Amino acid sequence: MAISQHKPFDGVDVTVAAKGSYPNNTNVRGDSDVDIKVQLNECFYYDGQSWLPIGPDYAGPWTKEKLRQEVHAALTGAFGLVEADHNIAFYVPEVAGSRPSTDVVPCFKYVLYDRTATGGKYEGSVVFGRDGKKIVNWPELQLANGRVKNIKTGQRFKTIVRVLKNVENDLTAQGAIEALPSYFSECLIYNVPDRVLLDGSLDDAVRVSLVEVYRQLDSPGMEWKRMVEPNEVKMVFGEGQKWDEQDALYLILGAWRYLNYGG
Repeated sequence: MAISQHKPFDGVDVTVAAKGSYPNNTNVRGDSDVDIKVQLNECFYYDGQSWLPIGPDYAGPWTKEKLRQEVHAALTGAFGLVEADHNIAFYVPEVAGSRPSTDVVPCFKYVLYDRTATGGKYEGSVVFGRDGKKIVNWPELQLANGRVKNIKTGQRFKTIVRVLKNVENDLTAQGAIEALPSYFSECLIYNVPDRVLLDGSLDDAVRVSLVEVYRQLDSPGMEWKRMVEPNEVKMVFGEGQKWDEQDALYLILGAWRYLNYGG
């Protein structure tokens, strides 16, 4: 509503949608913020070798600075106080009994041209931080692939993700591990084969899932280097990530002990 009622966005192709754990149904009580993207589709950024006609370079008014400025103005006009000093998102504080706290991310449509992809391209979002850093996300692919895996595993994929997220929150509160983005748990469990997630009771499935993730992290062939995010475009570990394989080991071993599976 804030975006649609902001005059500079009249007639502009903009997508406003929830992303992250809420639409993916992997949110837990300890991670209550809602993530909203405001994606400008009027122009798009792209990478990869395109064999498709792209057209002339965009020459319109929508720069990275203008998008951020207008999203901020729209939110301020609708909600009043909005925190704008974060690198990526605008923070809209919660109103008790009305709405949760919300992170609003201004972004542009992003296309990665790849002959191996359906239709020859992957479509996502690109965010530019105030520090100039470029971050590419694939929320629609994450949502679609997560839903497929959840169906194939009898709803266990997302259930076990929520278990690990809750454990991570408790371990962090205890000071046993450093805080990690909640999405990290989803990435790790996504790499557990469906047959493992379907093994035995739910408790059995949680236990063997932790064993499987640990096996990949500790394998002589460094299988962790081949672990993919739920979008299946980006690798779990590597440049630009907020975590590394050591963080994963601490989380999995901590979860094993926390759930009383062994010493």
